[in-house]
Amino acid sequence: MARVCLALVPALICNIWFFGWGIVIQCLLAVTFALLIEYIMLVFRKKPVSLFITDGSVIVTALLFALTVSRCTPWWVSGSGILFAVIFAKHLFGGLGFNPFNPAMAGYVFVMLCFPAQINIFPHAADMMPDVSQYINVVFSTHGGAGVDAFSGASPLNNMKSQLGLMAMVSEIRTNPMYGTLAGKGYEIVNLAVLAGGVMLLFMGVIRWRIPVAVLTGLSVSSMLFYFYDAETYASPVFHLFAGGTMLAAFFIATDPVTAPATPRGCLYYGLLIGVVAFIIRAWGGYPDGFAFAVLIANSASPLIAHYTRPRVLGELPHERQR
Repeated sequence: MARVCLALVPALICNIWFFGWGIVIQCLLAVTFALLIEYIMLVFRKKPVSLFITDGSVIVTALLFALTVSRCTPWWVSGSGILFAVIFAKHLFGGLGFNPFNPAMAGYVFVMLCFPAQINIFPHAADMMPDVSQYINVVFSTHGGAGVDAFSGASPLNNMKSQLGLMAMVSEIRTNPMYGTLAGKGYEIVNLAVLAGGVMLLFMGVIRWRIPVAVLTGLSVSSMLFYFYDAETYASPVFHLFAGGTMLAAFFIATDPVTAPATPRGCLYYGLLIGVVAFIIRAWGGYPDGFAFAVLIANSASPLIAHYTRPRVLGELPHERQR
């Protein structure tokens, strides 16, 4: 867990550089809420508090949740998401090691469905970067904060999806100054930083290559097919790879060992499923970034994938393997 937190440092630094200190406020809020709720649940369940609260798992959940939501998310929305993640997605299933769904993604989907307006205000990577006082005003204000529209708006994925829905062409949409070379200005660098952190995890042996490679392959191949079919209606594979939470999902979320299959071949199918479903939601669904739903759908299919990809034990007959 400490290595996962360390691998997130490049992404945090890039977030601060391009969008200000809002991400730090969100991380502090999420970690504080997570530790408090974890403590209460451990006491309520009569579990050894010092053993479970220091394993770092709830801190990783909090950081992943904070990196997923907008930097302008109100404190009570973050608290609601963390509460749902820790209580309903983790402890009600038995705690760490028994949760069938990724807690961070469950909490994010909860606030996405309940508070869509509050978590879809994204700061621009521009000269009008909000300072700490502006972020504090927005996050801790009960009415959204004054002047939030001056430095925030739709994310590149939101803008791309909404403009395509208005029958605009991709080449026209990309002329907006919010877009950079690969995807959204600033967001593409954050994704590159997350990719660097994911490579760190691979070299440290914390994660295996199969799930990240399969997720990126599923997304790339799906988007490439439709991009070649109509490049003015579907964004390029490069845009999909470096927009939204692609790299975070591929290297830090989908690789959760509790909710992913344990079999090597199953990891490949699991990752491909996430990548393909994420593209389907991005292209035709009602939400701009489909990775949260894709991960939860793949989580629900994980036991089935693991069952049918289990290697045959030496001496085991084919009909015995299916029992």
